[in-house]
Amino acid sequence: MALTKEIKIDKLEIVGDYKKIQIREAIVVSEDGVELAKSFHRRIISPNGSDAVISASLATETTEVQSVANAVWTDDVKRAYNTFLSGSINP
Repeated sequence: MALTKEIKIDKLEIVGDYKKIQIREAIVVSEDGVELAKSFHRRIISPNGSDAVISASLATETTEVQSVANAVWTDDVKRAYNTFLSGSINP
């Protein structure tokens, strides 16, 4: 009888003008390959800060999430989001 816990990303969504990435992780507990329980954890990451800050925060993400972020967080998107955060424009 072996209990296992697996955490895997099962959904990525790109949302809004600033291309925030919603990440859903499935947490599955199994016994001998039979699923006993499943729950979900959601979080959102956004392109805020300098390129160095963004790179540092992405370093803890999976390569899949890093690839998505690098594809959708263009310089224009990062600049627009940081301008929005600074309060220079209205949403």
